[in-house]
Amino acid sequence: MLKLCLSVVVALFLSGCANGHRYGAPEKVIVDTLGVDPYEYQVDLADCEEYAAQINVTERTVEGAVEGAVVGGVLGAVLGNHETAERSAGAGAVLGGVKSNKRSRREQDRIVRRCLIGRGYRVLN
Repeated sequence: MLKLCLSVVVALFLSGCANGHRYGAPEKVIVDTLGVDPYEYQVDLADCEEYAAQINVTERTVEGAVEGAVVGGVLGAVLGNHETAERSAGAGAVLGGVKSNKRSRREQDRIVRRCLIGRGYRVLN
Protein backbone atom coordinates (compact mmCIF):
# COMPACT_ATOMS: atom_id res chain seq x y z
CA MET A 1 0.00 0.00 0.00
CA LEU A 2 2.85 2.37 0.77
CA LYS A 3 4.23 1.80 -2.73
CA LEU A 4 0.85 2.57 -4.25
CA CYS A 5 0.44 5.79 -2.29
CA LEU A 6 3.97 6.86 -3.12
CA SER A 7 3.40 6.12 -6.80
CA VAL A 8 0.23 8.20 -6.79
CA VAL A 9 1.95 11.13 -5.11
CA VAL A 10 4.87 11.03 -7.57
CA ALA A 11 2.48 10.87 -10.54
CA LEU A 12 0.46 13.82 -9.26
CA PHE A 13 3.62 15.81 -8.58
CA LEU A 14 5.00 15.16 -12.05
CA SER A 15 1.70 16.05 -13.69
CA GLY A 16 1.76 19.36 -11.84
CA CYS A 17 5.29 20.07 -13.06
CA ALA A 18 4.28 19.48 -16.67
CA ASN A 19 2.01 22.52 -16.68
CA GLY A 20 3.32 25.40 -18.80
CA HIS A 21 2.39 28.16 -16.34
CA ARG A 22 5.02 28.96 -13.78
CA TYR A 23 2.59 29.47 -10.92
CA GLY A 24 0.64 26.36 -11.82
CA ALA A 25 -2.80 27.78 -12.59
CA PRO A 26 -4.49 25.88 -15.40
CA GLU A 27 -5.92 28.82 -17.33
CA LYS A 28 -4.40 31.83 -19.04
CA VAL A 29 -5.81 35.12 -17.81
CA ILE A 30 -7.23 37.25 -20.61
CA VAL A 31 -7.39 41.01 -20.11
CA ASP A 32 -8.73 43.83 -22.24
CA THR A 33 -5.54 45.32 -23.67
CA LEU A 34 -7.09 48.57 -24.91
CA GLY A 35 -4.92 51.34 -23.49
CA VAL A 36 -2.68 48.90 -21.61
CA ASP A 37 1.12 49.17 -21.78
CA PRO A 38 2.24 45.60 -22.65
CA TYR A 39 5.47 45.92 -20.67
CA GLU A 40 3.68 47.18 -17.56
CA TYR A 41 1.13 44.38 -17.90
CA GLN A 42 3.87 41.73 -18.02
CA VAL A 43 5.45 43.21 -14.89
CA ASP A 44 2.10 43.22 -13.08
CA LEU A 45 1.27 39.70 -14.28
CA ALA A 46 4.63 38.42 -13.02
CA ASP A 47 3.99 40.04 -9.63
CA CYS A 48 0.54 38.49 -9.43
CA GLU A 49 1.91 35.08 -10.41
CA GLU A 50 4.44 35.38 -7.60
CA TYR A 51 1.59 35.84 -5.16
CA ALA A 52 -0.18 32.80 -6.59
CA ALA A 53 3.01 30.74 -6.35
CA GLN A 54 2.78 31.04 -2.57
CA ILE A 55 0.07 28.37 -2.76
CA ASN A 56 2.10 25.17 -2.60
CA VAL A 57 0.19 22.92 -4.98
CA THR A 58 2.51 19.95 -4.49
CA GLU A 59 2.24 20.05 -0.71
CA ARG A 60 -1.54 20.36 -0.83
CA THR A 61 -1.77 17.53 -3.37
CA VAL A 62 0.27 15.23 -1.15
CA GLU A 63 -1.83 16.16 1.88
CA GLY A 64 -5.01 15.42 -0.08
CA ALA A 65 -3.63 12.08 -1.22
CA VAL A 66 -2.71 11.09 2.32
CA GLU A 67 -6.09 12.16 3.69
CA GLY A 68 -7.85 10.29 0.89
CA ALA A 69 -5.80 7.17 1.57
CA VAL A 70 -6.69 7.26 5.26
CA VAL A 71 -10.39 7.76 4.64
CA GLY A 72 -10.44 5.14 1.88
CA GLY A 73 -8.54 2.67 4.02
CA VAL A 74 -10.87 3.11 6.97
CA LEU A 75 -13.96 2.73 4.79
CA GLY A 76 -12.49 -0.32 3.09
CA ALA A 77 -11.65 -1.89 6.44
CA VAL A 78 -15.15 -1.24 7.76
CA LEU A 79 -16.86 -2.57 4.64
CA GLY A 80 -14.54 -5.47 3.85
CA ASN A 81 -11.22 -7.09 4.66
CA HIS A 82 -7.61 -5.93 4.49
CA GLU A 83 -7.50 -6.31 0.69
CA THR A 84 -10.55 -4.11 0.33
CA ALA A 85 -8.94 -1.63 2.70
CA GLU A 86 -5.78 -1.50 0.57
CA ARG A 87 -7.69 -0.99 -2.67
CA SER A 88 -9.90 1.63 -1.06
CA ALA A 89 -6.87 3.43 0.35
CA GLY A 90 -5.30 3.53 -3.10
CA ALA A 91 -8.47 4.85 -4.69
CA GLY A 92 -8.88 7.37 -1.90
CA ALA A 93 -5.30 8.56 -2.37
CA VAL A 94 -5.86 9.17 -6.06
CA LEU A 95 -9.18 10.94 -5.58
CA GLY A 96 -7.96 13.01 -2.65
CA GLY A 97 -4.80 14.05 -4.47
CA VAL A 98 -6.59 15.00 -7.67
CA LYS A 99 -9.27 16.95 -5.82
CA SER A 100 -6.71 18.86 -3.73
CA ASN A 101 -4.61 19.57 -6.81
CA LYS A 102 -7.56 21.02 -8.73
CA ARG A 103 -8.69 23.08 -5.75
CA SER A 104 -5.20 24.55 -5.27
CA ARG A 105 -4.84 25.43 -8.95
CA ARG A 106 -8.24 27.14 -8.96
CA GLU A 107 -7.16 29.14 -5.91
CA GLN A 108 -3.98 30.22 -7.70
CA ASP A 109 -6.03 31.24 -10.71
CA ARG A 110 -8.38 33.34 -8.54
CA ILE A 111 -5.40 35.03 -6.87
CA VAL A 112 -3.95 36.11 -10.21
CA ARG A 113 -7.31 37.37 -11.44
CA ARG A 114 -8.04 39.32 -8.24
CA CYS A 115 -4.55 40.77 -8.22
CA LEU A 116 -4.85 42.00 -11.81
CA ILE A 117 -8.31 43.44 -11.15
CA GLY A 118 -6.92 45.18 -8.10
CA ARG A 119 -4.26 46.77 -10.31
CA GLY A 120 -6.89 48.17 -12.63
CA TYR A 121 -7.03 45.60 -15.44
CA ARG A 122 -10.31 44.42 -16.92
CA VAL A 123 -10.11 40.62 -16.71
CA LEU A 124 -12.30 39.04 -19.38
CA ASN A 125 -12.31 35.39 -18.29
